[in-house]
Amino acid sequence: MTDLQTQFEAAAKAATSLLTRPDNETMLKLYALYKQAKAGDADGKRPGMFDMVGRAKYDAWAALKGTPKETAMQTYIDLVAALSR
Repeated sequence: MTDLQTQFEAAAKAATSLLTRPDNETMLKLYALYKQAKAGDADGKRPGMFDMVGRAKYDAWAALKGTPKETAMQTYIDLVAALSR
């Protein structure tokens, strides 16, 4: 495992134990960055209009299309670090 991957996994663990829950927009950003880092570009069908949460998550992830996994990892690490302060 590379140093970046180790830091990313530590940040993912830290994100689950933040003292205060981030706002919804930040939560979507964390979700999208995590998915981009782990799976790459969004694939599959966009959820239907009655699945508002699923649709918001998919849209946030799809907005990162083309972002390299390493960039998504580093951005995720930086965001979790900022939220942990």
